Amino acid sequence: MNSKNKEVLALAIGIALLPPIWAVLAPYIGITTGAVALICAGLYVTNGNKVEDGMKIMFGFLCGDLWAVLAIYAMKYLNLNPNLELFLILCILGFLAVLIGSALHKFIFLPSWLCGWAIGLTIISPQDISSVLPLAVQIAVAMIVGVWYVGAGVDLFTKFILKNK
Repeated sequence: MNSKNKEVLALAIGIALLPPIWAVLAPYIGITTGAVALICAGLYVTNGNKVEDGMKIMFGFLCGDLWAVLAIYAMKYLNLNPNLELFLILCILGFLAVLIGSALHKFIFLPSWLCGWAIGLTIISPQDISSVLPLAVQIAVAMIVGVWYVGAGVDLFTKFILKNK
């Protein structure tokens, strides 16, 4: 078997084992947003499986989760025209995310901030306001798991398999 096929097979085994373990365990620890981990792992992998960027990526996702909470609360308590309100909140928070993320680029990966924000908004916005914080915590846990267990973990597992073959 050539080296490319070995890499594909090792990756397939890693993907077949590690994410399903998380999918099975997540509900037992109160995480209903477990699939978020796969999205976050995807961005980690797209960045080149760089463990050295893992913290920046994770912090970016967590900033995005916080941004989603801020946006949801702002939409709840502002009483403007809904379209104007949505536009202003997304405009201001998007502008600030880019400025802050760019200024703190050594600590925050801006693409993960923006993805995390979209993930949070997608999951939280249809829910009752009383669900915002519990869901945000679940999303944060799934984001961390996505970067470290699914993203870095599958990469480490794959490298381990290839080294021992």
